[in-house]
Amino acid sequence: MLTTRLAKTAMVASTVLFALLVAANNLVDYESNYRFVRHVLSMDTTFPGNAPAGRAFTAPAVWAAAYWAIIATEAAIGALLAYAAIRLAASVRSGAARFDAAKKYAIAGIGLGFLLWFTGFMVVGGEWFAMWQSKAWNGQEAAFRFYMTLLAVVIFLNQPDGELDAWSRNEG
Repeated sequence: MLTTRLAKTAMVASTVLFALLVAANNLVDYESNYRFVRHVLSMDTTFPGNAPAGRAFTAPAVWAAAYWAIIATEAAIGALLAYAAIRLAASVRSGAARFDAAKKYAIAGIGLGFLLWFTGFMVVGGEWFAMWQSKAWNGQEAAFRFYMTLLAVVIFLNQPDGELDAWSRNEG
């Protein structure tokens, strides 16, 4: 159905906007977001005397490298999803096989987003660096919203798309 394909395309396009805005905000408000990374990696706001504190990184070069890696990944997610949205839009009235083929780029972009916000923020930040212990610098709730939204989009996107009727391909 054409409406379903348009909804899938719009949802992927929305993830583009999200990823690129997150990357842009990290550049525009570099210092406050850099402080977040610094505090998480240095573990200076976790529980005093906690056993994992030996995992902390206190070198500014490491903080900067980690932050730039986050920004670059967000931008890559946005670029990949933008390409996916364009491919989906270009094939929205095509046969099912062509539209399905365009989905792979969105799946790759969403997969990269999942790796960043789940693996990076929940696993590495939340557990390895004990971000969950910090009242001031805990990004787990935000990361959860991000990757769960991406998972919802990819689940919907992966629902099978049949062939369009003649009216949908030519008139609608």
